[in-house]
Amino acid sequence: MPPSRNLRLLLEYDGSRYHGWQRQKNALTIQEVVETALAKLTGEPVRVIGSGRTDARVHARGQVANFKTNSALPLKAFLHGLNSLLPPDIAVLAAEEAESDFHARYAALTKTYEYRILNRPQRSPLQRLHTWWLPQPLNLLAMQQAAATLLGEHDFSAFRASGGRPGSPRRQVLAAHWQPGENGLLIFTITADGFLRGMVRSLVGTMVEVGRGKRPPSHLQKLLASGDRRQAGPTAPPQGLSLVAVIYCGVQGSSRPAPK
Repeated sequence: MPPSRNLRLLLEYDGSRYHGWQRQKNALTIQEVVETALAKLTGEPVRVIGSGRTDARVHARGQVANFKTNSALPLKAFLHGLNSLLPPDIAVLAAEEAESDFHARYAALTKTYEYRILNRPQRSPLQRLHTWWLPQPLNLLAMQQAAATLLGEHDFSAFRASGGRPGSPRRQVLAAHWQPGENGLLIFTITADGFLRGMVRSLVGTMVEVGRGKRPPSHLQKLLASGDRRQAGPTAPPQGLSLVAVIYCGVQGSSRPAPK
């Protein structure tokens, strides 16, 4: 009997102790933990599809996932039941019925990521798992100028990590900007129709070199044209990165679930 329901979840998690989203044989992942909890709740094996495969130690405030089930449990039972079974570093923010053909990854229109840098002389024990600490001063204006060059459709091969999914390296960036936060925080936010593996962290690592005065802001345009990853900067560490929102047609996955 084919599953009768397709349910959509909005998830938040701290990825610090996980080896990314995607289930793996010899490492603990978010997908495995969520699927295990769902199997206990429904009494049936469940495969969960995420909107994106966040890497090891990367966080999410707006990961969207869907799964199919024959369970007749009400939505509130999925919300509260799952949260009672999940560890403290993973939570379900919302659960809702989805169309039978909804697919969390293929139906996504845009995704938004955020990267946080703690740019101050003193490190922060409280933020060490969620920021990249850089004690040397950075030129925020130069980094803002570099981010502006990313807008539009480009070939992002120069910022693509090895081992990603095959396919076109072209992506359309709808928004990209740096803004200052409190107590030395610098926050980079980028929205695009999709992302290559390692793309955001490679961009951040290169823009940090711009902020350090090692590259001019316009150099990102040259890197995009070159398509050569070897010419770009180092990859920023994973703990500063979070998936914050996924947009679908008429549906938004974000850190703030829609009111019921």
